[in-house]
Order: sequence, then C-alpha cells, then structure tokens
Amino acid sequence: MRSIPRLRWWIGGLLFASTVINYIDRQTLNALGPILKTEFQWSNSDFATILISFRLAYTIMQAVGGRFIDVLGTRRGLTISVAFYSAIAMLTSLTGGITGFRIFRFLLGLGEGPNWPAAAKATAEWFPAKERGWAVALYDSGSAVGGAIAPFLVLWAYHHFGSWRPVFLVTGSLGFLWLIAWLLLYHLPSQHPRISKEELAFIQKEVEPPAATQVGWRELLHYPQTWGIVVGRALIDPYWFLVADWFAIYLISKGFNLESSILGFWLPFLAADLGNFCGGGISSWLIGRGWPVGRARRAVLLIFGPAMLGLIPAAFTSNYVLIVMLFGLASFSYAACATIFLAFPGDVFRSNAVASVSGLSGAGAGLATLLSTYLIGTVTDRFSFQPVIIAASIVPCIATAVLVALVRAPKRPDPQGLLNNF
Repeated sequence: MRSIPRLRWWIGGLLFASTVINYIDRQTLNALGPILKTEFQWSNSDFATILISFRLAYTIMQAVGGRFIDVLGTRRGLTISVAFYSAIAMLTSLTGGITGFRIFRFLLGLGEGPNWPAAAKATAEWFPAKERGWAVALYDSGSAVGGAIAPFLVLWAYHHFGSWRPVFLVTGSLGFLWLIAWLLLYHLPSQHPRISKEELAFIQKEVEPPAATQVGWRELLHYPQTWGIVVGRALIDPYWFLVADWFAIYLISKGFNLESSILGFWLPFLAADLGNFCGGGISSWLIGRGWPVGRARRAVLLIFGPAMLGLIPAAFTSNYVLIVMLFGLASFSYAACATIFLAFPGDVFRSNAVASVSGLSGAGAGLATLLSTYLIGTVTDRFSFQPVIIAASIVPCIATAVLVALVRAPKRPDPQGLLNNF
C-alpha cells in the first residue's frame, strides 16, 4: 500500500476537523439562543441552566473520558465519542421545551467530553515536542473555526428551513461524515499501513513509545505539575465560554441586532484561531533555537496572559467596533495561552498519563465554567455584563501565575517515572 507523505499532519488535520465539528454542534444552540429565548420566553438565568446541563456532563466526561481514552486507545475511544454526540445533536431537534433542552445538552456534554483528552493523546503519540505546539494549535484552532462557522451555518439553515428544528439535523450529521475518514486513516504510528519508513523512524526516534501500564488519578495528583495544569486551565477557560456561550446575547444586550452584527460575532473566533498558531508557533520556534520545552511554553504565557487585561475597556463602552476589537485582542491572547495549556500534558507526562492529565484539567475547567455560567446568568439578570467583563480580563493573569509557578522540571527524582524531561 502506498505511503502518505507527512502522514502525521494528516492526522493533525483530522483532529482539527473533529474539533470544528464538536464546536459547531455545541454552538448550534448558542447561535440560536436569541431566537429560542424569544420563542420560549427564557430569561438569561433560564438559558444558563441549559448551558450548565451541558457543562456538568462535559466536566464529568473530561475526567472520566481521559481515563476512557487511555484505556480504550485514541482510535476506538474517539470513534465512540463522536458517534454518540452526533446522534444526540440530531435528536435535539425533537425537544419541546426547556426540560428537553437540558436533557439533550447534558447528553451532548457526555459525548463531547473526551474530544480534547483524545486529541492531546494523539498529538503525544504522533508529534515530537518541537512540533507539538503547532499540532496542538492546529486541533485547538478548530474550536475557533467551528465557533466562527456556526452562526453562518446555523442562521442560513434556520432561514432556509424556516424553523430551528432542522438546524440540529444538519449540524449533527457532520460527525458521521468525519467518522468515515477517521476510521480509514487513524492508527498508531507503529501499526499504520500507510506511513513511510522515514516518517516512522523520525517518530520513533523523537516520540516516546506508548506505555503498557495504566496510571491512576491518585498517583497523578501527587505531582505539583498536575495541579498547575488543572488549576491554571480552570482559571483561564471560563473566558472562552463567555465568548462561545454568551457573546451573541451580550451584543444584543448592548442594543445590536444579531443578523447585522454577525461579522462582529465572528471576529473573536477568528482572532482566537490566529492566537492558537501564534502561541504554538512562538513556543516551537524557541524550542527549535535550543530553549528547554518548559521555558519556551512559559514564555508564551508570560506574554499573553497579562495581555488579556486589555479587555477591561470593553466593560465601559457601547462602541460596537471597539467592543469587537477588544474581544478580538482578548480572544487572541487567550488562545495563545490555551495552546500552551493543552500542550503541557504531553510535554510534562509520559504517554500513558497524557489523556488522564488532560482530562483532569478539562474537569477542573468544567467545574470553574459551571460556576462562572451560573454567575453570568445571575449577575447579568440583576445588574449587567460589566462586572463579568472585568473579572474575565483579570482571572487569566492569576491562571498564568499558577501555571508558571507549578509546572516546572522536578527538583527531586521522579520515583514513578511519569515525567518527561521538559
């Protein structure tokens, strides 16, 4: 069978596409949010309960899904995950009220949770540290691309069919198309029938082979590096879900029409896409110039974490262009940092622990986002978005400090042998 040149980047492209579809499915509800709020007469607090239903299940499955992926393997685990959440996305078209939306969003969260742990594990299996920043940026940029595509696709389908119900059928079907390519193309490097001898030799030289032993959460939680990754991501990720879940509603609260402001809604997602590659590119460039992996990753955080303070003026203006530009700057900076947070599990830990650590960090982020989603709904119903925007610009600086302080090479020998030399 003929080999595929640079096969690992085709694998990276598959992970990117999975994340795009993952985000289109979850953003379908958010893009339809203003329409559904009007039809069903929901308050912001009502809408928040639907988001919380998704987030609760997603939080559970980030941790459980990480173990699920480590045990079943990347290929089989992600296949089950995508098939399940695509079916649930399509079935959402049947719901008739807020209780149904809560149930289907909970089930969607269960299915989507393993995506990021699986992608982290796949990049650790296929990419060396000097390329991993680019690979993580590629698949994580799918969240921004999916978020940017969703409002155009969703509103087109809504106006085409004249109802919101067929929209869920259209977006939910995308995952089943992706599964065909995934099952045809994804295998471990050592088992892949279409990898060249040269690429396999490169990967085997640069990438640690998969370990047979499994690692439990108890062992991982003894490491300060685990806590740095978990707590740091828990503090920074709620910003992204402020944009992904609430930005359309925020713009309407400022008096802007959704259809006429759709390009502005799109800009923060485009900025985040560019930020992913900026963060991954800078760190990979520094590693290529001889910097230690950990030092290169931390340098990116120290640049872009504090840059999110630039969002604060958005809390005090009603100028549409300025609001969109400030959210674009903050989203660019967030995404540069997020790429580093997602790369760290593969940088710091050996492959048999990568998905578990990634899943724990996703669970921490999910718990924090549950709390922030509830608070956003409550605060904006009683007051405004102003205190929410201020908090969203300050907390990422704390996240940067936590990760920079805790995720460092160990000063003592690692008795369990779970850490890489980073």
